[in-house]
Amino acid sequence: MTKISILGCGWLGFPLAKALLSKGFSVNGSTTSTEKLAVLENAGIEPFLITLSENKTTGNVTDFLKNTKTLIIDVPPKLRGSGTENFVSKIRNVIPFIEKSSVEKVLFISSTSVYNDDDAFVTEETIAKPDTEGGKQLLETEQLLQSNLNFKTTVLRFGGLIGEDRNPIKFLAGRENLDNPDAPINLIHQEDSVGIILKIIENDVWNETFNAVAPSHPSRERYYTQKAVDLNLVLPKFNHKNPSIGKTILSTKIETVLNYTFTKPNL
Repeated sequence: MTKISILGCGWLGFPLAKALLSKGFSVNGSTTSTEKLAVLENAGIEPFLITLSENKTTGNVTDFLKNTKTLIIDVPPKLRGSGTENFVSKIRNVIPFIEKSSVEKVLFISSTSVYNDDDAFVTEETIAKPDTEGGKQLLETEQLLQSNLNFKTTVLRFGGLIGEDRNPIKFLAGRENLDNPDAPINLIHQEDSVGIILKIIENDVWNETFNAVAPSHPSRERYYTQKAVDLNLVLPKFNHKNPSIGKTILSTKIETVLNYTFTKPNL
């Protein structure tokens, strides 16, 4: 039985782990919460309590990676508010453990925030020039992993992650004076996020970079207004005084190289 380890069994990592189990893989999953250990174990995932910090990595990382050929790193950077961190250092501290393990392939979950809004249309050929701290640290982490010759790294840059229990409209409902009404959305459903990761693993596609965004790009105003109607929420109001700034992320490479068909193309 092939073992896969998921560093970060959270909102995306947990359903991904369950999907991998259903495909016959053995899965190790890490969490920072002691309460979550039982949840992982009850789902058939081998649970590990691992915490990454700028100065050290705590937890039994050696056993977590033991007999693992593929490691999925799904740890989002915490770069909002006052509790900002050095995300690059957190991942750099894990790399020596990977180098000493049986891991041959790493899948790093990144974000389309590595691109700025200067380009109307963005593909994997577009040069990443992040203008946010989160984007800058993610890009540096991508390069840190991809330049390591001890393992192969594929980078998966997701757009905004949504799901049945998660949509930005829940934060935007009733708000006024929202910017960029005409900017296109770049979102992806949890179901497709898991599906794309499964395709990368099944097709054994490594040393690649993919953008992962649903092929539907209505404007922010149109999409979020309709979502508010669908969920019976107060409509958001947008500011049309300033020109809208935004980019359209294209996921053509996922459809061609991975032969992937989106199950939730219209979100």
